[in-house]
Amino acid sequence: MKGPRQAKAQFVAPKIRPVTRTSISEEIAKQIIKLISTGELQPGQRLPSERALCEQFGASRTSLREALRCLSIVGVLNARVGDGTSVATDGETFLRRIVEWRLITERHDVENLMEVRIALEGVSAANAALRASEEDVRKFQEMLAKMKLAVKDAKKFAVLDVDFHLALAKASGNALVFDLVSMIRNHLVRVLPKVLQLPRAMPLSTQEHMAIVDAIVRRDGALARAAMHAHLEAVLDRYAVAERDAGNSSGSRRSRPAGAQSGSKK
Repeated sequence: MKGPRQAKAQFVAPKIRPVTRTSISEEIAKQIIKLISTGELQPGQRLPSERALCEQFGASRTSLREALRCLSIVGVLNARVGDGTSVATDGETFLRRIVEWRLITERHDVENLMEVRIALEGVSAANAALRASEEDVRKFQEMLAKMKLAVKDAKKFAVLDVDFHLALAKASGNALVFDLVSMIRNHLVRVLPKVLQLPRAMPLSTQEHMAIVDAIVRRDGALARAAMHAHLEAVLDRYAVAERDAGNSSGSRRSRPAGAQSGSKK
């Protein structure tokens, strides 16, 4: 009777085609990713032996190892000495590296990133209103109290602001939203100090955070989403003012769909 490892090898074998492209390792990697995306390879499933894979791909061991190494680096596969190579059970590493690489290599203006953030954090606020524990709510309220005391210390306020939004995303119960919010905020870190230097920026931001927490306390998801949207729209408005004052703005903000403006004070 055939063991589990043999059965898994047979399960994959019919789906693999001999590679013919110039970059053999790239073709191998693409096929493995496709097998994972179609469900032929499942998270945690061990790949066949190197010898079996080389025969199935019609490729050398050098090309195969290069492909497996690249997929391990980006987090698609887990390679352990003595335990073989298996499909990663958690795609967080892969997602984070791909998105962060795109954010690094492509030029994204602040408005584009903020618009994505508005959508994501609206979801996190609405979900937090429904899913946050009593301990989470107490943590939000403690952060608010600290923000009120830090309205004259932009550096300290900025740290609390970041911690608040990440805690909210975590309390939403959506790990993917948390990861995306974290990545986008990392690329907007240069914006916050500039915005907080504006007159009354920190007191206004504190009030906006209070509205979000109030909605969460009331367990009103729609209200929490609206409060978050209003806050982030106001932040974007304040950023536009800061850019204009610094002489770096090319004019008025890009036009937005009707109803998108929050009407918040700048």
